[in-house]
Amino acid sequence: MSQLKDRQAILESVVADQLKQGDDLPLMSVGDTIDVHYRIIEGTKERIQVFQGVFISRNHSGINETITVRRIVANEGVERIFPLHSPRLAKVEVIRRGDARRAKLYYLRDRIGKSRRLRDQRRGLQHVESWETDHAERVTAEKQAQKAAASEAASSGDE
Repeated sequence: MSQLKDRQAILESVVADQLKQGDDLPLMSVGDTIDVHYRIIEGTKERIQVFQGVFISRNHSGINETITVRRIVANEGVERIFPLHSPRLAKVEVIRRGDARRAKLYYLRDRIGKSRRLRDQRRGLQHVESWETDHAERVTAEKQAQKAAASEAASSGDE
């Protein structure tokens, strides 16, 4: 049993280096319109292709976490699944916040025309934007408190 725990600890330590941190990925939720900048390698050339669409689902966790993005091209629905922690994923940008009450928006596959559109979050969930700013302020305050505590501990250790 202890060997199994040791293996799991080794796997987690190896995978932890490969995960993208919070700075690399924006705070995004299902229903948002996002731009996914994805590196494409063609022979010896490398370029970045932008895929803009509605973020309809998030699956798995850890290194295996994926997002599904859907867009309409020539009246045909196109969905792509992107691994979030892939080195080929250059950047993710949130273009527009959508008001969604579900975790998965698979029902959009059956919709056509105006019924396909999601409400803008400004109309519905205003508290999310205020939560984002409050969260950012809390994180910076916590980091400053940790730095202050570390400097106090270092100065008290010198005495």
